[in-house]
Amino acid sequence: MAEVDMVNRDPNNINDHLKVSFEDVLGEPDSIHSIDCVWKVSFTCFNCWLNICYKINTLCYGICIAAEWGCEFATVAFYHIWFITPSLRMFEINCAVFKKLYATICGCCVEPCCEACGRVFASFEKR
Repeated sequence: MAEVDMVNRDPNNINDHLKVSFEDVLGEPDSIHSIDCVWKVSFTCFNCWLNICYKINTLCYGICIAAEWGCEFATVAFYHIWFITPSLRMFEINCAVFKKLYATICGCCVEPCCEACGRVFASFEKR
């Protein structure tokens, strides 16, 4: 099993859309500004509460949710390994029989008709 990367926790960038900073959410236009200390404290509060709330939620629910997703993906793997892949293989085997049957029917019924039509049209070419 691979080691957990404690620095880069999203190596495949699956949650790039969640990279949110204070500047992505709040902004004051040049024409109107709050008092500087309000803006600085707002920046600090935003980042503080973002981190605190995220950590509390992960502490309370993260492990249970991770366990549930582990079970979900284990179930998906189980169904693919024990049901879906064997069913697809059986379907391929059965289709091979129908493919052979279809080729035989076409060879017996359709091919003579096509050859006859081909000879009729070939006779037009000789004249």
